[in-house]
Amino acid sequence: MLFTLMQCVPFAIALAVLVIELTPAHFIYTGPLLTAVPALAAVTLGPRGTAAAAALALAISVATAAYNSAWGTLQVYTNFLALGLVTAAGFVTSSAVRARRQRELDQVRRIAVAAQDVVLRPVPARLGPVSAGSLCLAAGTGARVGGDLYEAVQTPFGVRMIVGDVRGKGLSAIRAVAVVLGAFREAVHYEDELVEVMNRCSAALRREVAKPGAYDEEVLLEGFITALVAQVPNEPVVQVVNRGHPPPLLLHEGRTTPLVPPAPLPPLGLEDLVADFPDKPDSYPFAPGDRLLLYTDGVIEARDGRGEFFALPRAMEGIGGGTSPQAFLEQLHRALVRHTGGGLADDVAMILADRRPTTERPDPR
Repeated sequence: MLFTLMQCVPFAIALAVLVIELTPAHFIYTGPLLTAVPALAAVTLGPRGTAAAAALALAISVATAAYNSAWGTLQVYTNFLALGLVTAAGFVTSSAVRARRQRELDQVRRIAVAAQDVVLRPVPARLGPVSAGSLCLAAGTGARVGGDLYEAVQTPFGVRMIVGDVRGKGLSAIRAVAVVLGAFREAVHYEDELVEVMNRCSAALRREVAKPGAYDEEVLLEGFITALVAQVPNEPVVQVVNRGHPPPLLLHEGRTTPLVPPAPLPPLGLEDLVADFPDKPDSYPFAPGDRLLLYTDGVIEARDGRGEFFALPRAMEGIGGGTSPQAFLEQLHRALVRHTGGGLADDVAMILADRRPTTERPDPR
């Protein structure tokens, strides 16, 4: 709000000069005020704004000189010279400042993306009985930095996957992502029960939040993570533990089905809302040729200009068969961008797992 008001100051000054020059108060010398217009614009409006403010100041100077019959006086030409010099200096300065800020922003984004690559690694294309792909985008920036998380790992118990969404943004969200993913990557290799994998993630988050000064008061009051873990064993099933997350979608013979849990469970961080938790995961058929999509709410809550939500099941059914998981996700992404008109209001993360035919030899990795 304050920055917007500062951007309006040069034009307010130009308007004040015009009022003074067109009234009996035109005896007031307004040359320095007009000269300040492009100088102030250079601070907040950038090169284009500086040029626009300078053009406005020049137009006012010419109009008022003609209105007051001041052409030919030394004062008018001095004003023009000062206005030209200040405009040139402001334009050069504004361009240099903007270029430096862009370089700094690009460097920060490169560092952030490099750090995020360590936390959110692309899933392997082949994992045991499934082929997989992943996609993660942060809202607005186009960089893969946000509060969504995902992972897929081949373990002795089958392929185990997680997708989640951290409440909030910024460094606190990224820290929570790192904590939950670290716990998941460790637990999936040692816990034979999928429910215990989710419990390990929850315990790691509670330990992190309990650290003095680790999170500010707002995060402690509102912070939680919706999460879903899934397991694909050698049998034609998929097992799911869902903690307040949007249900995965199963694409079977061209039709999508949401795998809705029979009993909703609270997100990580809100365990006090439920007294007892089930000790077994939910199980659903997952036959060869089926596709399973895990996603965050940024996908289904994306709106178009009329406020309508993105129809994810219909978009999945509209993509032809024979595409690889990664190509499938890229087509979903393009459909999502077309729906929203080019921008995303929330972070997006997706994992797609294809159940490979049983005639294929399992990938030793």
